[in-house]
Amino acid sequence: MSPRTLAVVSAGLGRPSSTRLLADRLAGAAADALRAGHGADVVIEPVDLRDHAHAMVDATLTGFPSGDFRAAVETVTGADGLVAVTPVFNASYNGLFKTFFDVLDRGALDGTPALIGATGGTERHSLALDFAVRPLLSYLRANVVPTAVFAASADWGSGEGGLGDRIRRAGEELAALVAGRPAPATEDPYENPVPFEDLLAGG
Repeated sequence: MSPRTLAVVSAGLGRPSSTRLLADRLAGAAADALRAGHGADVVIEPVDLRDHAHAMVDATLTGFPSGDFRAAVETVTGADGLVAVTPVFNASYNGLFKTFFDVLDRGALDGTPALIGATGGTERHSLALDFAVRPLLSYLRANVVPTAVFAASADWGSGEGGLGDRIRRAGEELAALVAGRPAPATEDPYENPVPFEDLLAGG
């Protein structure tokens, strides 16, 4: 059986980043559940949007991604499951997070199992997951798990009892969706070549 891949999109700006930390914890929980509950091999593919900030702006202007950013887009659109985490700025996702999903082709995430998370200073920002992040992923027709995970600053230093439980539950939900969906078909770009006569004719 081919390994199942989890793309992990983090829109954190700093290094180290609590957003990236939450993304890694969510992906780890989902991978553990896939291995333990479904016997799957799992490959985790992290995508730090901070590394592609300039390329994302270029892609919005030119209409197509290039270079390393193109590889990052293909990692996300070809994955079996998606973990997407953003810091909350001004009561919503940040600009990096929105720009990344703006440049994806229509239908690129159709049916993709997805787990969403967010970080912020206090729990007062947690509703951003349900009125901003979840509608965005639902509009792109991703299959978002019921449990979304918000981590406030206080969650990291409080023994993590509640946060750990939410991460584990959300990971199990994502694992169940990934395990129940066939692996995405990989398109062979050389399967149906354009005839040389058509290329010469401009077809």
